[in-house]
Amino acid sequence: LTPIRACRPPLHGPPLLFDMMMHFHRRLPSAIVLIVLVASIITTHVMSEGPSRYLTSRTKGSNSILLPKGALSEIRSVIESSSTAQSQQPSSILSSSSSSIISSSTPLRGGATQTSAPATSSSVPKPIRVAFQGEAGAYSEKSLRELLGPNVIAVPRPNFESCYRAVASKECDYALMPIENSLGGSIHENYDLMLRYDLTIVAEHDFRVRHCLLTKPGMDVTKIKYAISHSQALSQCDNYLRARGITPLATYDTAGSAKMISSALKGDAFGREMPEGCTPDNTAAIASDLAGLTFGLECKQEGIEDDDSNFTRFLLLGRKGVAQHLNKKTPCKTSLVFTLPNSAGALYKSLACFSLRDIDMSKIESRPMSAALLNYLRFKNAVTYSKQATSSQKYGKDLPRFRYLFYLDILSSELDEGVQNALHHLREQSDYCRVLGSYPAKSRLVGPVAEAVEALNVANAGKPSTGDLRLKKLPSDEDEARQLKIGLIGYGKFGNYLSQQLSQHSVRCIDTLDKSKEAEENNVEYYPNFDMTNFLQGLDVVIITVPMIELEETLESLPVDKLRNKLVVEVCPLNVYPKTVLTRMLPSEADILCTNPMFSPGMNVDGQSGKSLDGLPFVYEKVRIRDTSRADSFLSTFERARAQMVEMASEDHDAYVADAEFVTHLTGRLLDRNLLPVTPVSSREYAALCDLADLTGNDTFDLFYGMFKFNDRAKMLLDKMRDNLASVERKLAAKEAYLAASAEMKNSERQKLLAECKMLLREMARSSAPAPVTESKKDGEDKPSS
Repeated sequence: LTPIRACRPPLHGPPLLFDMMMHFHRRLPSAIVLIVLVASIITTHVMSEGPSRYLTSRTKGSNSILLPKGALSEIRSVIESSSTAQSQQPSSILSSSSSSIISSSTPLRGGATQTSAPATSSSVPKPIRVAFQGEAGAYSEKSLRELLGPNVIAVPRPNFESCYRAVASKECDYALMPIENSLGGSIHENYDLMLRYDLTIVAEHDFRVRHCLLTKPGMDVTKIKYAISHSQALSQCDNYLRARGITPLATYDTAGSAKMISSALKGDAFGREMPEGCTPDNTAAIASDLAGLTFGLECKQEGIEDDDSNFTRFLLLGRKGVAQHLNKKTPCKTSLVFTLPNSAGALYKSLACFSLRDIDMSKIESRPMSAALLNYLRFKNAVTYSKQATSSQKYGKDLPRFRYLFYLDILSSELDEGVQNALHHLREQSDYCRVLGSYPAKSRLVGPVAEAVEALNVANAGKPSTGDLRLKKLPSDEDEARQLKIGLIGYGKFGNYLSQQLSQHSVRCIDTLDKSKEAEENNVEYYPNFDMTNFLQGLDVVIITVPMIELEETLESLPVDKLRNKLVVEVCPLNVYPKTVLTRMLPSEADILCTNPMFSPGMNVDGQSGKSLDGLPFVYEKVRIRDTSRADSFLSTFERARAQMVEMASEDHDAYVADAEFVTHLTGRLLDRNLLPVTPVSSREYAALCDLADLTGNDTFDLFYGMFKFNDRAKMLLDKMRDNLASVERKLAAKEAYLAASAEMKNSERQKLLAECKMLLREMARSSAPAPVTESKKDGEDKPSS
């Protein structure tokens, strides 16, 4: 240990590590002490030179490390000295892992040094999986090869959302998605999916679309009667087909059309999917040249499109951004999305945030979206940026019927000072603003993706090409295709509704009442309550849909031994109490999943009922899961229905949800239909109250009582509601008394004024009346003269 003590002063690191080594060196093997020393040297260089100088390259089966300049020589000198001091046992000093670190070094960018392991299988760079939509050989794959090269693994997926899901679940590293076409316009589905999944743009690529006429090898072009392809590709080649008398027939995909002809030549079943009248002898496919190579077809002519300005812009999406790897010399873009209030000049003010700072914009587009997704995004944005007061006010406002998101591309990095100020300014005006990514422009690659692609190209340099690398299936494909055997214990309103959502699986139910008729309507197998043993036989998932107050009693009546190796799911509105009961009463071999599907029978999404759960939350906690594939397959059913999957601990869930759920159901039960009569004209507020009464009215009182019994704050909330009602009554009574008193005062003043008016009128009448005539005068006037 003399060399270790000798190198202690210049490291300038925390003394605790070396003090522990000195204290325990007699009890630890030399290899462990050496590994700790190497780690301390690396840490010291990171502290002195900054994290940006320390780069790691994690590859599958490899321990390659990118060390700061000078660190490798220091480690070598220490190891050589240590080897001399411990010459009695040289084989124990270096383990296989530590010896792989000390090898030939390769200079990298920025002055760093990479130590490469010996030429073994463990030094092979990690493969890069990139998902794209379509069949093998599609234009998306060709664009992928242009951007990333031939050494990445292309993963064809059936639709756009499955590409996003593959990257989000870490089954793929990146996804290449088309976002707009110079002739066809924007692909709005991908705009919406970018908001649903937390992926970041890391690169872009402008792909020149060149359509090719593909036929079976050796076919005469004059014998072509039909051309099959995607409808958009056929429309782009309309003049070419008309001039040759070829009838266009639309299919689901360009590369898929080439696959149909190839399958028909081989006699495969997929070849029978060709349109009626089409055979390989009279039909051509319009697709990419890569599709022709993939499916063994001959390219008769390339570039048959009517307009040679057909370009598609692709975005490369990953889980981590590359903004920190951009420099001022690299042309870059930043894509963002935001909403605006419905007020005059709102868009002008938002664009002024950038124009006043001389930030150039390359694109702006508006896109309507659903209220459910917008509400979720607002809530998520409020949590992210902690806008307690402002966000809560905006979140509670009534939304207009059409809600718009604005997508904006600017020609600067989000880390630039001017852009940062512009974004702060924009967020003051918008209740939702998200940066979709800062990335290099014009098909450039930077950061981890560039290093990974470069490593693959170097590793495969000089090797003969083995063909295009593709991965046909992902592990999750088997989970999604897996049909589970699910049993529902309790088949009330929610159990009935849940069986409809799980229709892709084999569902059976059991209930204390005869539910055979309801089960038959939903294609669910019904078991009477006395046949519990046969009901549990062969099930993968058991969902307990009884009221929360009956949960413990129901579990006591079950043969718990039959629940071993099954997934037990509870769907109560509160999770802490069910979690406690399930973990206490179920055997350790049973998996437990606590959930709260925050939707119910009769709930609408944007005014439309159905099985769509677009934007509705599904909260869950994996309490005890051994078979993760089975649990993921069950949860993916709701994820594919576009529910917002929220993984949250039961304690946190109840802290956030318990009070709100109780108050919601309490309010709904107070609003019966006698208080809410049907009217031909009603306000939004009245319609919202009617919806609330309908939704809560579909739930049983036992469910509401469970919210009351297992929520410690329920009585306090009930008292608070009662106090609020009494306060409103007092305010109403006070207002009524005030108005009555005011009216009385006004009435008394009016009476007094009238009396004064009458008195004045009498006085005026007296003063204006003529003087009375005396009676003697009257008598004298009446007597005739003598």
